[in-house]
Amino acid sequence: MFFSPIWLLFALPGLVLGLWARSRVKSAFNKYSKIRTARGVTGAQVARLLLDSQGLQDVQIEEHKGMLSDHYDPRSKVLRLSPEVYGTPSVAAAGIAAHEMGHAMQHAGGYFPLQIRSAIVPAAQFGSSLAPWLFIIGFLFRFTTLAWAGLVLFGIAVIFTLVTLPVEFDASRRAKKLLTGNGILIGEEIKGVDKVLDAAALTYVAAAIAAVGQFAYYAVLLLGGGRRR
Repeated sequence: MFFSPIWLLFALPGLVLGLWARSRVKSAFNKYSKIRTARGVTGAQVARLLLDSQGLQDVQIEEHKGMLSDHYDPRSKVLRLSPEVYGTPSVAAAGIAAHEMGHAMQHAGGYFPLQIRSAIVPAAQFGSSLAPWLFIIGFLFRFTTLAWAGLVLFGIAVIFTLVTLPVEFDASRRAKKLLTGNGILIGEEIKGVDKVLDAAALTYVAAAIAAVGQFAYYAVLLLGGGRRR
């Protein structure tokens, strides 16, 4: 049987942590998006100030549709901010904008974990979508080579989630340092940024745990530990 109770042993930690992390992100963002920064600067203004302070005038800033769809695109050197961040002068917006600016700094400085993550993005995307199907078909129809191919491909996706952790943690560290160092946030405001960015970081931890758990479950099935005839 492909699905078995042992699946819960591997999947439950990531699922539970993921739900808790998403709840914390929503709670923290809702709270600190309502608290205006003392300087009244929007997320876009924060990003521009920090980029210019680091000599990254060539990085552009654009508003991007989608709730919390904020990201940095290294291919076009564009920092894209969601409407909730781009034009809002809140503590949450400042923290998120600074975090994404941290990725621009990583790119400009050749931060090695970011280079690894960028290099394996195509394979990780391919693996995460196709690998489970290859594994299921190979496992159910006893095509062992196909099942192993699916497991290896899924392993690339797992590596991507693991490499993402230092990339995201480092971007948040840079963000907090720059926000205080440039005097953009003062006093208790940085504690709000801590809450928002720490909650967001937890979602990446949950994703990594979930991916590792799923990979381990596949491996157990393939090696015979979870299959009964």
